[in-house]
Amino acid sequence: MDPVLHSFATIVIVAEFIFGNLSNGFIVLSSFLGCITKQKLSSMDKILLTLAISRITLIWEIYIWFNTLCDPSLSVIGIEIQILYFSWMLSSHFSLWLATALSIFYLFRIANFSRQIFLYLKWRLKKLIVGVLLGSFPFLLANLMQTSITLEERIHQYGGNTTVSLKGMRFAVFSELTLFNMTLFSVTPFSLALMSFLLLLFSLWTHLQKMQLNFRGHRDPSSKAHTNAMKIMVSFLLLYATYFLSLLIAWIAEKHHNEPVHIICMITGLMYPSAHSLILILGNSKLKQTSLLMLKTLGCRLKGQTIPTTGGSQATYCHVF
Repeated sequence: MDPVLHSFATIVIVAEFIFGNLSNGFIVLSSFLGCITKQKLSSMDKILLTLAISRITLIWEIYIWFNTLCDPSLSVIGIEIQILYFSWMLSSHFSLWLATALSIFYLFRIANFSRQIFLYLKWRLKKLIVGVLLGSFPFLLANLMQTSITLEERIHQYGGNTTVSLKGMRFAVFSELTLFNMTLFSVTPFSLALMSFLLLLFSLWTHLQKMQLNFRGHRDPSSKAHTNAMKIMVSFLLLYATYFLSLLIAWIAEKHHNEPVHIICMITGLMYPSAHSLILILGNSKLKQTSLLMLKTLGCRLKGQTIPTTGGSQATYCHVF
């Protein structure tokens, strides 16, 4: 690969890696702090916490795959290949299904429908979310079985458990596992997330129709909640679609031995677990306020500024939270 392209790709990947870990790490930290102060996490906080953990793992997996791609001399034993791929598959699976569960959660918490089935599910939202996540396990087990069989065949083909080159196995992994499994096992959760977005969009349209006569220039709280949730949901759908397409193009690039395109696809794919977490923070009022407070506190501590109190005296330094 061209040294300039390699340096540029490394800088971008490292920047996305740091940014993704910071944004997801902030969600994890905020959830733990909320658990300590409140002694209990809400359903949304639990989803956000587990989603952030799965995405941190996914970010590390993509980063490791990037390093192995840029270092053709890197060799690992067969069991390490299995651990690496299974870890990527688990993090990708839970990242997708937890984001889908979050979309469903937004739908039933915000949408306004009078249908009996909707009200029944809305009343039992926690059980519905648990049911959706439990329903993902058959897909995960089928994926694990398919992956295990194919990996065993490939490792045996490339020399059993002896040291093998990842460069020699990349095409087999992408062609027979990554693309196949992403296509087969992502249809259901992606369809559920898309359906949730469309139903929320329809709910907003019906709500605006009812509020048409009373609308006076400022959006009512319900409309604002609809639009905020829809921004988060559509960003997830677009970023995941980009992630999937990047894997597809990477497979084609690998087939034609086009390494620069393959690396560009990795850079594009890494946007999914990194950028969406920032959108989640900006779209969640509690996380947004906490992040702003932390930034102000950090800036205050770095500058050593004093803050005037209500009595006119000077506080010594800023305090965290």
